[in-house]
Amino acid sequence: MNSPLFTPSQTVDMENSIAKKFIVITSIFQPTKAVVLFSKMIDYQLIVVGDKKTPTNWYSQHVNYLSATQQESLNFELAKVLPYNHYSRKMLGYLKAIQNGADFIVDTDDDNMPKKNWKFPEFEQKFECIEENKGFINIYQLYTQQKIWPRGLPLNLITTQFELEKYLSRKTCCVGIWQGLADEEPDVDAIYRLTNGRLCYFKERAPIVLGKGTLSPFNSQNTIIRSELFPLMYLPASVTFRFTDILRGLIAQPIMWLYNYQLGFTNATVVQKRNPHDYMKDFASEIPLYQSCEKVIELVSDAISEFRDLETNLYNAYHSLMHANIVCKDEIIALECWLNDLENIRGITKINKLNSLK
Repeated sequence: MNSPLFTPSQTVDMENSIAKKFIVITSIFQPTKAVVLFSKMIDYQLIVVGDKKTPTNWYSQHVNYLSATQQESLNFELAKVLPYNHYSRKMLGYLKAIQNGADFIVDTDDDNMPKKNWKFPEFEQKFECIEENKGFINIYQLYTQQKIWPRGLPLNLITTQFELEKYLSRKTCCVGIWQGLADEEPDVDAIYRLTNGRLCYFKERAPIVLGKGTLSPFNSQNTIIRSELFPLMYLPASVTFRFTDILRGLIAQPIMWLYNYQLGFTNATVVQKRNPHDYMKDFASEIPLYQSCEKVIELVSDAISEFRDLETNLYNAYHSLMHANIVCKDEIIALECWLNDLENIRGITKINKLNSLK
């Protein structure tokens, strides 16, 4: 049932071996086994973002570590406005990767152990695709018969049997973001863990891509994004820990569709050895998610337009969420810093490229 974990001599198979690929993790613990394994990925560079709670002597070979002190000296506006001891500080690692020329960024956590088969599919080819305009679906139902659902699925849908196999057809797809699943302790909400909590091992199958208008929550635990969509990696800083990456994913999907990018899911290529959690605290942290996940899609969809660029659409989406009291005014300040930092990085990169041609 369990695949062997990644072995250091293995090379990751991706569509472009010369592309610059980064893995970004945030951690408050000493280097975990997962961090060590990811640091040995031959084709990737690993950035680990620390926080105030991270041990001051944190060190691991082949890792670009950003301590809380180092973050203060970064030339990023975002570093000055993000709260400490919050998952959103991971964005400083994204900016560092982008500054270093990333073509792809993998988002994962320090308790996700890569399996021997850890990799992501290509981004553009024919895949099994779920029909358009199905709304929220439970993607886990294509990978297991177990009664389980991803964190962020509206609670009124957790007992729904979606019969997704009926809506699959093979199509040419342009995937913007791949979400890999996680075995053992997959990404589920506190309600599942408090009422059931069974471990889950997903079956293997061909990758699945979601048609436009078909939605699934996705997280930051085993996810890769292409450079065209890097602005969508913004992690909301004014919401709770259990809401931030799910809210990001809900905002991203309607914006992706405008530019003909799709969300894809692939097999469980990590085993989550979950760090200790207080499930009641998780439950409290997830309440805003339960209350607003469907409203988020409605608000974002109304705020964006195919005639605007991605950054403007992202900004307008957050303004709409602020007016609905889903995020606060400080969120707009942080978002502006994120977008300014991205623009500054692009400007420096462009100057460097021009200088190299002289």
